[in-house]
Amino acid sequence: MNSDYFIKLIIVLISAAFVNNVVLNQFLGICSFVGISNKIKTATGMGFAVIFVITLASAIASAIYRFILDPLDLEYLQTIVFILLIACLVQFVEMVIKKFSPALYSALGVYLPLITTNCAVLGVALLNVEADFDILTSIINGLGTAAGYTIAIILLAGIRERIEYNEVPKSFKGSPIVLITACLMAMAFYGFSSLL
Repeated sequence: MNSDYFIKLIIVLISAAFVNNVVLNQFLGICSFVGISNKIKTATGMGFAVIFVITLASAIASAIYRFILDPLDLEYLQTIVFILLIACLVQFVEMVIKKFSPALYSALGVYLPLITTNCAVLGVALLNVEADFDILTSIINGLGTAAGYTIAIILLAGIRERIEYNEVPKSFKGSPIVLITACLMAMAFYGFSSLL
């Protein structure tokens, strides 16, 4: 692996995690971001599940597109194939979490199966194809995107835990203060755009 390719991978990783954060810049995956970020523990569990699913989905989807769909001129099936792939991966993650961490499985509740419909997972797979990334770059982009999602959801969960102990005006309690906080986080993450 030459140094230019390695530098490109580092740029893709940093860009996906911070500059083009999937939640705070591209606004994908908002439902689980807002819905599961009540506690740091559940946000961390969700983050690691998303890291696993997005990274693996990026690798497999890229390989399927590059070696099956593209050579056979079946590119129009990519969305359907990627959705089926993501659904299978989420079922696998759900079974593993249920077996090894029943408490986390209960805490994640309905949001774990919702990873299947999380537009961030499908979005990354489609963006990898659109950007014509090779398999390794797709994996790095998926890992960076999932890490960015995890960082954002854990930060929001930490802020939400602290907000519970503050006096918030009645009209801002609940979702309004969460959305304002997410907006401020997005503005802060915008500062990373000067990195690249």
